[in-house]
Amino acid sequence: MLATYLQVLVSGLAVGGIYALIALSFSITFTTTKTLNFSQGEFISFGAFAGVSALYILTARSGSTGFAGLTDQASAGFNYPIAALVVGCVTGVLGIAIFVAAVRPFAGKPGMSWVMSTIGFGIILQSLGLAIWGPAPVKLPSPFGDDVLRFAGVGVRPQELLVLAFAVIVMLALDLVMRRTRIGKAMRAVAQNPAVASLMGINVAAVMIGAFVLSSALAGLGGLLVAPIASASLFMGLGISLKAFSGAIMGGLDNPRGCIFGGFVLGLLEQTVALWQAQWREIVIFALIILVLAVWPNGLFGSRSLDKV
Repeated sequence: MLATYLQVLVSGLAVGGIYALIALSFSITFTTTKTLNFSQGEFISFGAFAGVSALYILTARSGSTGFAGLTDQASAGFNYPIAALVVGCVTGVLGIAIFVAAVRPFAGKPGMSWVMSTIGFGIILQSLGLAIWGPAPVKLPSPFGDDVLRFAGVGVRPQELLVLAFAVIVMLALDLVMRRTRIGKAMRAVAQNPAVASLMGINVAAVMIGAFVLSSALAGLGGLLVAPIASASLFMGLGISLKAFSGAIMGGLDNPRGCIFGGFVLGLLEQTVALWQAQWREIVIFALIILVLAVWPNGLFGSRSLDKV
């Protein structure tokens, strides 16, 4: 029985790490621009396939026969880190594109036009992905193989440990940057009052673009990390982003640490409920979200009113 609970804990932390990472990406854009990227799910999927494409190109000279022919060697050595760098750059550029095309034209204006524009951008991105890669899912090899590691009766795949380690490192690094560096202080100043920040010499537009670049890159890297576990699919991002957004809402969109907490809680809750009755996972998760928001409308750790959402 103890081994079962340990298994739930490890699996829940791995799943929660992805939710927390994507929840943090929502928080970055919200605290800086007071807007959200509602096509974040498509960025996750696009990042996964950008990684698949990068690995295919890196191994094409060794006789790879298409995406379906990728073997474990495709992610060996420096191939996977190079693919991660490519994914970060590609999705970061897409982050600039969505800010310029779908967010900035509507920023500061009444209404919620930016909501539909970001959703529309996601639909365009998904359609572009279907045109390039097609609808079939692709298995992306893990850099550490698929052998299950066992300790204390708990089985875990190396990729799950990589997901958790990457999520924790990124979260700690971003927390350090936000609280100890000039860039982080500039981002907080823009989040507090863009007009005053501009008068203080801060390039508000550059900070906002940087927030979208970082947010989009995190989503893309999240897709690359999940793909070896759940297969790369152009439809995989919707469920992940929806639960991550729910975690961010529960923790408080304007509180990065709260978003991280909410993501991990949802991951642990999902795996715990799955141990009891798998089909009740979504019911329990979203019932909890409704209950939390009924008591704390701004989330457990949120402090600002979500006027624009």
